[in-house]
Amino acid sequence: MRLLVAQRQAALGLASFAKASNVYYPTASQRALLSTTRKLQAKNQIFDNVRNLDQFHTYQLLSSSSRTPLLTLWTTSYCSTCRTVSPLLKSLVESGVGEEEGGVGFCEVEYDAPDVMSAGLGLTYMINSVPTLLSFDAQEAQTQAKVSDARQLSDRRFLEEWIRTEARRHGGRGGGGTTSISGAMSSLFGGLFGGRS
Repeated sequence: MRLLVAQRQAALGLASFAKASNVYYPTASQRALLSTTRKLQAKNQIFDNVRNLDQFHTYQLLSSSSRTPLLTLWTTSYCSTCRTVSPLLKSLVESGVGEEEGGVGFCEVEYDAPDVMSAGLGLTYMINSVPTLLSFDAQEAQTQAKVSDARQLSDRRFLEEWIRTEARRHGGRGGGGTTSISGAMSSLFGGLFGGRS
């Protein structure tokens, strides 16, 4: 058995295993070399336009499961400003803006699509003008970061910084509260069980 371990070590170039009570433990650098996991690099994703509620929820779930914010641009077929903003925003996402910070997902929501209108998505997320840029993190609308000013939406530098800021959330929600279950329970029940009041 020892010979087999030594042969494997030699084949892998790991002759300097730390030895403790006849069991061989690799050093930290050797474990890193042998690790089967690798750091995942998040790439931006561009989804098809949203025309119904199922598509919207699917993109939210995909974004949430990959811990990347979903950026949504709410547009209509008759909006001339949307035709200017949409290509600019798509080009920024395609060029990789926000990937260093964790990546983003992007889709346009066709606000005037019959299924989107009948589902009341615009009312749910308080979309009262188009174009509107709204980010979702962990399926939660980040309404404090909503942008509907046409000048800001046409400003390349503003959009780059906005995308980077949203990409930094990567599943942390950004709602300002605690994200751990124990922290949430403590704040909920702390006064009852002798914790903070």
